Formats: sequence, structure tokens, C-alpha cells
Amino acid sequence: MEKTYEELYREREKRVNDAIQLKVPDRVPIAPIVGFFPAYYGGITPQEAMYDYNKTYAAWKKTCLDFQWDMIMPPRYANPGPVFELLDYRQLKWPGHGVDPNQSFQFVEGEYMKAEEYDEFLEDPSDFMIRTYFPRIFGILEPFKKLPPIHQTFAYCLGLFTNLSVMGTPEVANAIESLLKAARECLRWTVAMGPFPKEMAGLGFPAMYGSVAQAPFDTVGDYFRGTRGTMIDMFRRPDKLLEAIDKVTPWMIQMAISAGKASGNPRVFIPLHKGPENFMSLEQFKTFYWPGLRKIMIALIDQGLTPYLLLEGKWGSGRLEVISDIPKGKAIYHFEGVDIYEAKEILGKVVCIKGNVPTSLLVIGTPQEVKDYSKKLIDVLGKDGGFIMDAGAIIDEVKPQNIKAMTDCTKEYGVYH
Repeated sequence: MEKTYEELYREREKRVNDAIQLKVPDRVPIAPIVGFFPAYYGGITPQEAMYDYNKTYAAWKKTCLDFQWDMIMPPRYANPGPVFELLDYRQLKWPGHGVDPNQSFQFVEGEYMKAEEYDEFLEDPSDFMIRTYFPRIFGILEPFKKLPPIHQTFAYCLGLFTNLSVMGTPEVANAIESLLKAARECLRWTVAMGPFPKEMAGLGFPAMYGSVAQAPFDTVGDYFRGTRGTMIDMFRRPDKLLEAIDKVTPWMIQMAISAGKASGNPRVFIPLHKGPENFMSLEQFKTFYWPGLRKIMIALIDQGLTPYLLLEGKWGSGRLEVISDIPKGKAIYHFEGVDIYEAKEILGKVVCIKGNVPTSLLVIGTPQEVKDYSKKLIDVLGKDGGFIMDAGAIIDEVKPQNIKAMTDCTKEYGVYH
């Protein structure tokens, strides 16, 4: 008799949890982390995926049902394009707005916080973000630069009236109205996409993760100081950089825990951007990057949550030994650029390894080449459990037949006897 959806859900969830806990499941789980692949597979462009919410929902659902993976990703990469337009968002170029309609979005880095502004940020982060940072990344909020500091409203009733009057000026009022329009559109997107995880769970598919966090160094480097800024700061103002990292660390912890608990999904997705050897030395990694990241991971684990790290870039040169310092069987490390077999040797008894079929192979290789590579991963990384099959990085324009080859090989060859 065919299994019920509820039975399939429990079976898949157990398979994944066994792998995370370094047990031997019934077979190697497979859970590709997808970007715009479902859009291409479903016959729509990335631009349509960011603007036509119904088409997006249908394309992602079709992908999940056709491939029958053990964990699925909600359409998180198909963010609402109209919201970016309404905000005049400057940290992103998205399909049809800065990049081709058929391409994925591109992040626009910059020094959105100047080096001399560390003290201002550290003294009052919220005020800095509202009156300095937001006007730089959202074009519609430039008038917010004219707002008085929030802490100046505590001046009896007179301070309140004086500060409120600024919000009544035409430029600030228009900015607030535009912000409301963006919020309404964001709500429309949430209503359209919100049911997806629950519906797919009802069809037997666990979601890959329920919340998101970041390494504190990446938060400072991606959104505030930029790559160039943080790299210089490690030499010129290391104390201020470390203070900023300490400042944002509790934010990441609180965000991940609250969202994870609300979702009911224990897995917390943490993409790592600036920790690879391409960006910093091992000593810099030990000083600036790993301590804050580890603090977040331990806090999540203590709350019964599972850190799921996507280690983008090239990882080696002693880093694998450093990141092995976590509790056993409590996290997932998804590698892109690494000697995956060395990673198994160093980390295999500590953490579940995910990956790393090269995306280049999925783009230009043949199904047989993909199967051969997948079999080798299963033979070595899958030995004794603790492995989840996936591509090396987030997948967009890859051959569907190659994704099918990776999926079929895992389901047929990855069975434990």
C-alpha cells in the first residue's frame, strides 16, 4: 500500500535528522538548495518569479512534486520585485532592474557605513539606521536624514511636538506614505507565499529551514562597511570592528531563535560569505570571524535548534580544524569549495556534511558524469551516515536532466544495507 503524506513527512524528517545526528539513515537524504531553478524548470523567468506570485507558487510546487526531495525550499529567493521598486532599494540589482530578466539578482556592496561612523553606530544603532543607514540604501527614505534623533523626544511635551512637526513636512510625509505602500505590497507577497511550507508539509515534504541568521562579521561586512571596508578595518581599526561584531551578535541570535521557534522548524540557515581563505588569513579568521559565529551556533544549539551553514567559497588552510569545535551531531556544514574528502576525515565524526556536486558539472556535464560524481560522494561521505546530497552551491540555470540524475542516483545507490 502507498504511504500517506503524513508517513512520508515523518520518514523524510527522520532520514534528515538521522544524518544530522551522525546516525545511519535508511538512505542518503537529498535536499538541493535552489535559487531560481524552480522558475526555469517551471517555464517562467526570474523576473516573472519576482512579480507574479501565483506563477511563482505554481513553479516551486511543481518542482517539489516532480523531484520528490527529502527537504524542500520555499520560494525565498523570489523576493517581491514591486517592494524593491517602491523602496528604491540600492543594495540589489534584480531581474529586469539592473540585470537581465532571465538572470538572478546581484547584491551591490558599498560602504553604507563610513569608517568614521563606528562610534555613532555603536552608541545608538537604531538611530543610526533610521537617520543614516536607511536613507543610503532606500532611495525613498532619504528625507529621513532630516529627522531629529529619537532620544531627543524626551524633553517634556515640547520635544514631542517639535519632533513630530518634522514628520509633517511634504518630503518626510511622502517617504512615510511610500513606506506604507511597500509594506502593503510586502504583506500581499506574504499572504501569497506564506501557505507554501504548510501545504508542502501536508504533501509530505519538510522545509529545509525555518529561520535565517548570519555570521556577525558578515553582517557588518555585507550590509554596513562592505568587503573592502572590513578588510581594511581588520588592520586599521580592529577594536572598532570587534565592537561592532559584538554589537550585532545578540541581534542574530534573537532573530534566529524567535523565527525558528515560531516556524516550528529547528533548522537555521546561515550563509557564510567572508570567512573563506579568499578573504582573510587563518589568524584573522580565528580573531574576527569564528568567535562570533560560534557564539551564535552554541546559542542556537542550546535552544534545540540546528545551525545549517552554507560555507560559500574556498575552505581549507586550517579552517576545518577550527570549525570542528562544536557539539557533536548538532549542525549541518554545506560545502562549496573544499576538498570534500578531507572535510569528511576532519569533520565526519562531528558534523553532518552536505554537498558538493559542482554546479559547473550540473550546468555543462552529462547525466552519467553527474551520477558518477554522486556515487563517489555516497561511497566516501555517505559511509557510516552523516551526509546529505546536494549541489555545491545554490542552483539556478542547470540542466534539469542533471538534477534528475543526481536525485535518482541518491535514491537508488544511496540506500544503506
